[in-house]
Amino acid sequence: MLKNSTFEQSRSQMIILLHSNARKFIHTSRDGKELLLESRSLVNAFWEVAEKFPEELIIWRDQDIDPIIADNIEECFPHELIMSSFPIVNQYIPDQIGYIDQLPFVNPNYEVVYPTWRMSTDIGGTYGKTALRFRDTFKEITSFGYLLNSIAKTGQQNGLFCYTNPNLTESNQTIKLSFNSTDDELFRFVAQHYKKEWLWILLFCFWRYEKRLLLIPFLKSLGKKSFFKQKIHLPIHEIRREKVSNESEDIDVIVPTLLRSEHLRNLLVDLSKQSKLPNRVIIVEQDPDPASVSQLEFLKEKWSFEVIHHFVHRTGACHARNLAMKSVTAKYIFFADDDIRLETDLLEKTLAEINRLGVGCINLNCLQPGEQSVFPKIKQWGAFGSGTSVVKSEYALKCEFSEFLEKGFGEDIDYGLQLRSKGCDIIYHPDLQFVHLKAERGGFREVMKGQDSPEEEPKPSPTMMYLVKSAYTQIMQRGYKVSLFIKYYRKQSIKNPFRYFGSMKRRWRLSERLCEELNNAK
Repeated sequence: MLKNSTFEQSRSQMIILLHSNARKFIHTSRDGKELLLESRSLVNAFWEVAEKFPEELIIWRDQDIDPIIADNIEECFPHELIMSSFPIVNQYIPDQIGYIDQLPFVNPNYEVVYPTWRMSTDIGGTYGKTALRFRDTFKEITSFGYLLNSIAKTGQQNGLFCYTNPNLTESNQTIKLSFNSTDDELFRFVAQHYKKEWLWILLFCFWRYEKRLLLIPFLKSLGKKSFFKQKIHLPIHEIRREKVSNESEDIDVIVPTLLRSEHLRNLLVDLSKQSKLPNRVIIVEQDPDPASVSQLEFLKEKWSFEVIHHFVHRTGACHARNLAMKSVTAKYIFFADDDIRLETDLLEKTLAEINRLGVGCINLNCLQPGEQSVFPKIKQWGAFGSGTSVVKSEYALKCEFSEFLEKGFGEDIDYGLQLRSKGCDIIYHPDLQFVHLKAERGGFREVMKGQDSPEEEPKPSPTMMYLVKSAYTQIMQRGYKVSLFIKYYRKQSIKNPFRYFGSMKRRWRLSERLCEELNNAK
């Protein structure tokens, strides 16, 4: 406790909001001196402090746990659009959220700085003026834990960067977490922050897997106001960090290619016109014919960058990208497809945005000719594009594309999960655009079939099953299975629900068997 007191006396521009078990407001302090507030409830005290000190960082802390606040905690908030917490004992939203949400954000790795909207009341923080942007929307919420998670869940879709961050505290070892929300609050949270149809899946999963029929929480939640698609203006384009010159930032480009020499040449021309030239362009040319020779004679021409050329008789983008990464020497890697077209300032702008936002990976906006953007805001991304991303090499080279998933589906998701597990956040940026031509030749994927009849093909694909089994918690696996069965019903020909259910169970078991066979053959 002495260390916390010393810390609070030595810091300025920071408010400490002390509470007991997220229910009772204890006091606030600034510069080691207690602030006298008119509010007596914890939520009202939070809003009052944010209004009075909008430019300052608000740190909430549970006195019953007494986490030791890190001396350099302000470094966890390099710009104002960050909200972070760390659960030492308590998490608010329970793991059962995985029944209806299988995005990476719901299953954080607490050992690294990991993107998640699941906020803990144990210790955390955000800037006052950032919190105030949500006050009108959430003014009726009286639970502090519910409020924090509502801000983070809604904010993440509007450009707020939300993390679990062990660097907030020196007592950063999580124990077996307890969860603070009630069944009523969980159903209410799903009703307010997801599409209402997910309530039926949540109700079914509790009944099917936990033998609990939660009809009363379900019925109470049906009439709750929805915040799903709530628009909050956050000034993410106004973020300004210490300027870093891009002159010292070098970038290598990785390009797997298969029988697309004309498209590849166009890409090299676009790269040679970049205002920020790449250091190396590493090309992995594939041709399954062992008697074939390279079709890329133009690589011998003089280019504005070093060209590294690998010619292999093995197909597969995962193997190709892993091979290419062995030749990387630059600070950044642009993972590119061979059939894309780039504006001349794309690399320069991308590096500038990575530095401005202070992130390790940006997912560029990949558009087919004539296509319009679907997501208009910069935000934390639940996916990863293996042909659309710029990544810091310090993270990318610690990961590899799973060749077990080669020619199937899920390798992008798997690589993104690896990046996050190393502490690398993935940000989607709608303003950094390029054109993806979607050329007909040169695809890498093959269809795995277990039977001749389409109705008896494995569902999901064996590679996707591998990803589900290896990356999802048991709760997430169960939720994925239930939602897959429901969503796919409208896309197939069997309309008898009993026959469909029997067919899908057989296809699921077939996928599990083929997945196990592939795994054993590795």
